[in-house]
Amino acid sequence: MFGKNHFMPVLAVLFFVLVVSINFSFAEGPPPAVVELANSKLAEIGRDPLIVAAVKAQNAKGQTLDQIKARDKEWIASQTLQPYMREMINSPTGKHLSNIFYSTQYFMEIFVMDNQGANVAMTSRTSDYWQGDESKFKKAYNGGKGGIFIDEVEFDLSCMAFLIQVSVPVMDGNKAIGAITFGIDSDRI
Repeated sequence: MFGKNHFMPVLAVLFFVLVVSINFSFAEGPPPAVVELANSKLAEIGRDPLIVAAVKAQNAKGQTLDQIKARDKEWIASQTLQPYMREMINSPTGKHLSNIFYSTQYFMEIFVMDNQGANVAMTSRTSDYWQGDESKFKKAYNGGKGGIFIDEVEFDLSCMAFLIQVSVPVMDGNKAIGAITFGIDSDRI
């Protein structure tokens, strides 16, 4: 029915229709299941003692924003998994995140940030080290007040899936000390 020359345009049109329909449906707000998940299970993970301890330890190091931005440039420029990246994945907190990650079918990534938006621990390499200039951090950390941020559905090439990033604060008592982001496969929730 279709020759080789016709197959790619058909795929492109189908992909476009899928993206438009997902973005249109999300324009009405995030799916109720994601909102409920964010306000319950994910918010509770943001209070996990192991995660809180790791963020407190990272915050105590007192990195300057210039040091964080220098690491961010190095991170982005690196084509391979560097030892300091592997350390964030294989740390006790990174392994704990992996256990959370594998406890469901819908998590595609999880990463924890300190009070400046620098990575503390992760399940896999993120595209950059510093999230402090992004809404996922700014709205979840919210100047130490905490908040929940549910981003729009986007296609993630590294996961080859449509993801919703949900960010919640890492809470030490009533104070946000960092944030945690969950990449959720919108087709699996």
